[in-house]
Amino acid sequence: MTTDNDRKAALDYHEFPVPGKISVTASKPLVTQRDLALAYTPGVAAACEEIVADPVNAVRYTSRGNLVGVITNG
Repeated sequence: MTTDNDRKAALDYHEFPVPGKISVTASKPLVTQRDLALAYTPGVAAACEEIVADPVNAVRYTSRGNLVGVITNG
């Protein structure tokens, strides 16, 4: 960034309309009682059982395959 205007623009970019650049939102509809039952208890048990049977299934039934780790010293 070379100017005060650029700095202000960068700070505004990171702050507005919502602070940050990443958000966590539901990837499935959570509108009806059935949606909630599938997503949470008792539906989540089926996914857990499949993962226990074969841990590779974690990529199929969770967000594990969509995440990365970032390590930084600042």
